[in-house]
Parts: sequence; C-alpha cells; structure tokens
Amino acid sequence: MIQHGALLERLLSGDFICQITDSDAYRHLSNEQTQEEMNHYLRPLNRRLVSNDDNSVYFLAYHELNTTAREHLSNQFSQTIQSLLPLLEWLQLVQETLGRDSAITAGDTIKLQEFILRTEDNQSLRHRLQQLAADRFFNSQSEALDSQIKLIFRRLKEHGYLLQPHADRQYYIVTAKIDYLIDVIRFIRDEEHLPVEDTPTQEPLI
Repeated sequence: MIQHGALLERLLSGDFICQITDSDAYRHLSNEQTQEEMNHYLRPLNRRLVSNDDNSVYFLAYHELNTTAREHLSNQFSQTIQSLLPLLEWLQLVQETLGRDSAITAGDTIKLQEFILRTEDNQSLRHRLQQLAADRFFNSQSEALDSQIKLIFRRLKEHGYLLQPHADRQYYIVTAKIDYLIDVIRFIRDEEHLPVEDTPTQEPLI
C-alpha cells in the first residue's frame, strides 16, 4: 500500500477528493482495483472509501457503526447542522449577487472582486452578507465589507468548499464537496425530517 500511502493519509485526515482539488488523485480513486486495494487496507481501521451518488467526490466512511463510530458521527452531524444554514445562505447570496439562474456547482469560478463590487452596490445584499459574516461559523470581527467577504471565502477554502489555484490571484473554484453538502441536506430533509429549506427564492439549490 506504499503507492497509496500519501492519498490514504489525506483521506484519513478527512479530505474530500474531487477533480477540482486533485485531478490525478481523483482519477486514481475512480479505478476499481485501487478502490478494492484501499478498502482492503482500510477494513481493519473500520473505514471504507465511498463517493456521492454522482461519483464526483470521494471520502471515507465507517465500515461498521460501532459505539465509537456512532459517537464520532453524532458529533460530526451536530457540527454539520450548525454549518448548514450559513452555507445555504452563502450559496443563495452567490447566486443572487452574480445574477445566476441556478445554484453554483463544482467547477464554477467566483471572482472575489466582482462579488465584492456587486455586493457593495446592493444594500439588501450588503446587509445579508454582514449578518452572514457575523455567524459563528465565519465569526468575522470586522465591520468592513471587503474584509468580511474575504474572511468568508477564506473559511470556505479552509473547509474544502472552495479552491484558490493561485494565492496572488483573487478567484476561487467551487469543489465537489458542494455536492456532498447537497446530499447531506437531502438526507436531513428526507430521513431526519428536519426543517431544512432547499428551495431559495430563485432556482432550487437541489
């Protein structure tokens, strides 16, 4: 498993692998033989390689839901619930601010300066963004709009929803972890019967 070592470490640390974040690793994980080899190694660790329904992103899940796994998933689920509303609001803000007919998807590019300029020109969007930045998920302490927006994008990058290809160029690419987020929302809505709204005022996010 030496040839898979670096990739296994990334997955075990909680990474989500897609074509946007790492096209070579994604292609590697799409190979059935590689999947079998990795799952064979992961079995004693009670992990397995999984993907979303569209096979656009790969990550690890538990093989068996024992007590330890259930405790970890419970904590993870609680954290996910806390982040869902701000993430959904951000998705809708991007859609409205950039004048898109549909929600953003993996591979879409967002130019930070364009987003800032359009938000500055719209009082309603500016107010909503300031409220979003103050949410504990982003926890902005600044009153300056551009600083708030930069913090939001930086946090989304840290959480794997955005990729910044060049540190000196202010544009971001949406990763397929967005697809995972949408699947989580569907699960919560359909299986847990929680009131998560998935139909914003324009086009549905899901």
